[in-house]
Amino acid sequence: MCSTFHQHKKQIMRISLLVLLTALSLTATFSSAMAADTQTRRFIAADSSKQRIAVIGEDGKIEWERKIGPLHDLHVLPNGNVLFQDTWTHVLEVNPKTDDVVWEYEAKTADGNQGRRIEIHAFQRLDNSNTMVVESGRSRILEVDADGNIAAWIPLKVENPHPHRDTRLVRKLSTGNYLACHEGDGVVREYNPTGKVVWEYRVPLFGRERANGHGVEAFGNQCFCAIRLKNGNTLISTGNGHGIIEVTPAGQDIWSIHQNDLPDIQLAWVTSLQVLPGGNILIGNCHAGPENPQLIEVDRQKRVVWRFKDFERFGNALTNSQILSSNGKPVLAGLR
Repeated sequence: MCSTFHQHKKQIMRISLLVLLTALSLTATFSSAMAADTQTRRFIAADSSKQRIAVIGEDGKIEWERKIGPLHDLHVLPNGNVLFQDTWTHVLEVNPKTDDVVWEYEAKTADGNQGRRIEIHAFQRLDNSNTMVVESGRSRILEVDADGNIAAWIPLKVENPHPHRDTRLVRKLSTGNYLACHEGDGVVREYNPTGKVVWEYRVPLFGRERANGHGVEAFGNQCFCAIRLKNGNTLISTGNGHGIIEVTPAGQDIWSIHQNDLPDIQLAWVTSLQVLPGGNILIGNCHAGPENPQLIEVDRQKRVVWRFKDFERFGNALTNSQILSSNGKPVLAGLR
């Protein structure tokens, strides 16, 4: 009888502990969701399916917008101008106050490009005021001056050449090297100024089979973005690999977020990344469908700090974004 009593008592204690742990877990999840809902962000984003690039204020209203075609890169410059593309071959800088075009580059008319299929998937305003433009189809990085003259020309190594898949985002590093995502190869390569490959990382499939498509059902290693972190590691968005990974110079995967790691969110084609000054990471969640947010900000503990979902003004092809302010404070720096 005493033994039976103690058994019942232990069972009640186990059930009570389980209920308590469940309640704490639900409370933490609810608190995280509530915290994300109280955060405000000012940002720029672009979605080719809606033919829109727009700056969204912290109040949720559109501050500036412009019609676009296909787009895979964008930047709000320190002077407030917007550097973006409105076709696969045309990059332009626009003053959003006047909507005037103050600089542009057209790949179709560049020397040697006539009659070729060229696509641009990356560009960047450099510290010397030149603009880096990366041409897929020619497999080259250009540095173009303010007058449109080519100041530098760097060849790229491409194993599976294709005008649409040679590259995704490319960034010039503070060392003078270039960090390039090769979508078709599934490889991130670092080039020195002569075009020599000095580092590369082949994005793994993590033991899974490739699957066709663009949404949550697809799978592959078609990397979109790579950021060299201050600690020397590289943060990579794996595209249709549905995640982000941080790898060391030796190629060791030391931190990651995969498709179903975030509560109540499923990642699809993970595109642009932004590492904010405090260490949080903005993730572009493209082709994930209206059940999921298009933009997600997480901390290093993989907690969702802020999310954006708007399938009225933006659609299922929101590829690129940049946070400009956070809770009323300008974001003046960050890695993208």
